[in-house]
Amino acid sequence: MPPKTIEREKECRLTPREIYHFLDQYVIGQDRVKRAISIAAYNHFKRVSYNREMERKGFQLPLLKKSNIMMVGPTGCGKTHIARNLAQVLEVPFAVADATEYTEAGYYGKDVEVMIGELLYSAEMDVSVAERGIVFVDEIDKIARRGSAMKDGSGGRDIRGEGVQQALLKLLEGSKVFVPYNITQHWNKHDFVQMDTTNILFICAGTFTDIYRGGKTRPVGFKRGDAGKVVKPMEDRVTTEDLLKYGMLAEFMGRMPVIVELEELTDQEMVRIVTDPPDSILKEYKQLLALDKIELDFSESALKEIVSEAKLRKLGARGLRTIFEEVMQDLMFEAPEMSGKQVMIDAGDVRRRVGRD
Repeated sequence: MPPKTIEREKECRLTPREIYHFLDQYVIGQDRVKRAISIAAYNHFKRVSYNREMERKGFQLPLLKKSNIMMVGPTGCGKTHIARNLAQVLEVPFAVADATEYTEAGYYGKDVEVMIGELLYSAEMDVSVAERGIVFVDEIDKIARRGSAMKDGSGGRDIRGEGVQQALLKLLEGSKVFVPYNITQHWNKHDFVQMDTTNILFICAGTFTDIYRGGKTRPVGFKRGDAGKVVKPMEDRVTTEDLLKYGMLAEFMGRMPVIVELEELTDQEMVRIVTDPPDSILKEYKQLLALDKIELDFSESALKEIVSEAKLRKLGARGLRTIFEEVMQDLMFEAPEMSGKQVMIDAGDVRRRVGRD
């Protein structure tokens, strides 16, 4: 499904269930997260529409506050993938920012206003449209407070950690900021435009790899919820307190009221990632080889072997493409000379081509 065009006065008509069903086609597992994201996206549109109506009636302050989202989960579990596919179904501008690129204002690096400039660019430089968009901030755990060993002097300034969190506060809360009009020359302080971030929804994501240290251990038990789905017990989920201990500022977390935790993908879910989505890597390679008139197929054992290798390398779903590239390298080299043939990849082929046999 291609991205929908951005229109000035058109608001999203999709329900949370419709947004969820779209995400469910492309994102395997993580049901609780997909539901939370779907609800947040739907409420975002209602909030923008209602607040604009109140403004037309003379109210100065927004009556409905936005609920920014924090996504916590291990690498390769689908955080960025969910955000990328969310952009496909929404009718608002969408921008992805990497928190590691930003520094405190006045230092070499990007100021946080640049991420709003990227949102403006995705809205084709239409300020009113950009002001109801969504910003996805990845690697947010990389700007956690480094520590308090140095309390005095410029050498102790945490310009890539705490300083960035503080700079983000005004954007998360909602305020009028000066945004660089040309993001390729964001250091140029002459070309800028004023934007209001009150109705911009922020979705932050990070791995927070050490969050289970210091007394909190990874849970091993699950229980079934009311709908019969397996869920993690409430007492074992990541809390605001855990994130504060990790190094996130209390003021920052106060502006991120919704926390959703992604789980590590199971072997079965990893196999489904390879085979089920419309844009799955297996379907991609089948189509690629079909252009050379080669019929490709993988045995069930071969798919499980690929998943086992990805788990062994601790890369999550992100590592599946890397392993596929290794397994398919010889075949892709010989493909032009194998027109009309059928090729079946089994577990032995996978082990041999990744060096495990």
